[in-house]
Amino acid sequence: MDINNSTIEHLSDLAKLEFSDMEKEDLKNHLGRILTYCEKLNEVDTEGVEPLIFMSSEVNVLREDEAKNHFTKKDALLNAPAKDSDYFRVPKFIDK
Repeated sequence: MDINNSTIEHLSDLAKLEFSDMEKEDLKNHLGRILTYCEKLNEVDTEGVEPLIFMSSEVNVLREDEAKNHFTKKDALLNAPAKDSDYFRVPKFIDK
């Protein structure tokens, strides 16, 4: 595929972006390199290789869902900028 100014303008119109002439030249170079890389991948022999559905053979490796107290209320409130006995104080942000 040939990357030219009309291709760049079409892509920038689809993406709702504006580019200067210098940026368009940079984009042409970058897109050209990407397409060259993709064409190189097409040369790889994948005959007999099954397509991957998952990147890992592990299925549903989950930990047990156990509630644990890692710190106390007192420890949680140590770094609070404002507190009121056992609670965090925060500014009011909803007006009725």
